[in-house]
Order: sequence, then structure tokens, then C-alpha cells
Amino acid sequence: MMERGMAIPKKVQEYLKKEKVGYQPIEHSKLFTAAEIAGDQHIPGKKMVKTVIVKADKDFIMCLVAATHHLDLNKFKKIVKAKEVRLATEEEMKTLFPECEVGSEPPFGKLYNLNVFADSTLEQDDEVAFNAGSHTDLIKMRFEEFQRVINPKFVEMGVHI
Repeated sequence: MMERGMAIPKKVQEYLKKEKVGYQPIEHSKLFTAAEIAGDQHIPGKKMVKTVIVKADKDFIMCLVAATHHLDLNKFKKIVKAKEVRLATEEEMKTLFPECEVGSEPPFGKLYNLNVFADSTLEQDDEVAFNAGSHTDLIKMRFEEFQRVINPKFVEMGVHI
């Protein structure tokens, strides 16, 4: 399933193989935002999943929202009943995802011992795409497969941009 030059972390590849997930790896030019990638790859922004890591009190949590949305930290704070919620720092991200480029974390919270919450708007599509651990690699898969292997808790936590 891997193509020449792909930089999907081995940990992610092995997980997808073990879970028997059908997916399409896509290599693209170096881009940094989910919206840029969606535009470059002609993927509707609502199907492009961005991974946002937050620290809620003492715990790191993985939040998944569409490229067309921002994570509403105040909404999320109420959802998880935390006193304080903030975005993870770059240093924290490097520690949590050592084999990934900062800002390109794949949404597989299970691999990183993180709980995963997903914005309910993501449930509206049959296919999703997301960063695969680098700023040049993307994974596209059917929504059913995404839901099965990630098993996020769907909540309303996004705000349309």
C-alpha cells in the first residue's frame, strides 16, 4: 500500500495493516494547514480532518475537526468538564508524537494513548482525509473505516470558519 517516498510513520502503517483498513496514501507538495491541503488536493474542506491536541487540566486529548471549522475551546472545556483547556505547545507535540512533523499528527489517538473527540460535522461524509504524520503525506479512507479504527466520541465542539 505504500508508495515510493511516502513518509507515513511505520507505527501508523502497522496499525492500519493490523486493523485491515483500506486507505489511499497521497503524497503532495509541502503544505501546513488543512485548508491548504484540501484546496491543493481538491478535497472538500468538510472532508479534510485536522487534528488538534489540547491539554485539559492534566490530560492531553486529541480533537478532530473539519478544515472548515475551528475547535471552540470554551465549548470543549464544558464537554470535558475541565477547569482549564489550552492548545498543546510545539514542545509537548514533539514529545507526544516523536515520529511526526509538528502540526501533521495523524488522528489515531489509540496509538498515542490519547482519548479522541471528533466534531459531529465529520459524521456527514462518506469519506475523509487527514495528515499522515508529515506535511507531505495524506491518508484518505471511507468514513466507516475511520470511525471503526479511531472510535472517537462525537460531540459538537467546532465553529464554522
